[in-house]
Amino acid sequence: MLIGVPKETKNHEYRVGLTPAGVAALVAAGHRARVQSGAGFRTGFPDGRYVDAGAEIVATAGEVFAADLVVKVKELQPDEFRYLREGLILFCYLHLATAPEFARQLVERRATAVGYETVTGPAGELPLLTPMSQVAGRLAVLAGAWALTTPNGGSGVLLPGVPGVAPAKVLILGGGVVGSNAARMAIGLGADVTLLDRNPARMGRLQDALGSALKTRCSDASSIEALVPDADLVIGAVLVPGKRAPKLISRELVAAMRPGSVLVDVSIDQGGCAETSRPTSHSEPLYVEEGVVHYCVTNIPSATARTSTLALTQATLPYALRLADLGVGRALSADPGFAGGLQVHLGTVTHPGVAEDLGYSFTPVSTVLGA
Repeated sequence: MLIGVPKETKNHEYRVGLTPAGVAALVAAGHRARVQSGAGFRTGFPDGRYVDAGAEIVATAGEVFAADLVVKVKELQPDEFRYLREGLILFCYLHLATAPEFARQLVERRATAVGYETVTGPAGELPLLTPMSQVAGRLAVLAGAWALTTPNGGSGVLLPGVPGVAPAKVLILGGGVVGSNAARMAIGLGADVTLLDRNPARMGRLQDALGSALKTRCSDASSIEALVPDADLVIGAVLVPGKRAPKLISRELVAAMRPGSVLVDVSIDQGGCAETSRPTSHSEPLYVEEGVVHYCVTNIPSATARTSTLALTQATLPYALRLADLGVGRALSADPGFAGGLQVHLGTVTHPGVAEDLGYSFTPVSTVLGA
């Protein structure tokens, strides 16, 4: 199979879909690799490293998308839609619930799209989302600390405080991978941290791991309404795989926060968990709404592109190898968790959450693979 690795075109997206080591593994398995020139440059992987690994370097995205399987990081941008076609397998983050035009193009052009964010593991975990959630959770605290500074419009509160001055109050909505990593980071920096989640067992595990420095509360409307206005930094870490994030923070609640408080909405890839959240980029990461500084960057892990690329590709490579070795039908039929990543195939929407949020008819994966 011919595997293509394009240069990412999303704003300030520096990650790359395969490292030279990943290319070497695919070539060793009998496949061919085609990498767009410069795709790995900002992660420390110049073209020569890919050539040494056995890849062909090409100049244009069109040459890359002529491959059978395209492995990349982020969803396609509008100027890349023209490369979609029947027979193309796209393996990357999709986030289709918030990208209706991308979804429409995939359906109409009958491409096959397997999304990292809905592949599940044996215990129901999300193995291809986890590494980037770990990075995003940690960076969310650093971004929030930076946004709190006075030059950024923040309240001027230092996250750990100093002797005689109380630390910042950090509220984290969601105790999954993003939330737990944000909690570890914020506690490590000396903040006063409270985490909300609906799963008592999960909160218990986090408290066992992080000790009394972590406060936990059951996530419900009354807890959110009581705690959000008192927080210096709110981190939204809510996820419903494949679907838009629930709006847990109303505009009125944002307006009740102290001026200069900060909201970092890591859920923005799936639409955000606050009514005031809207996507931003690393070029212009911040805006102020209702007196609150918002950080809603849709590709947070790209800020640490080398670490993020290494973490992501070590998770995705085994799946890419299976797709290349077996093709979509056999690879996904052999692994129900991998099949959960199939979101669009031959003009049908095969993920129930995407179908529900975008108004498409849902076709079970077993039906299209059987066909």
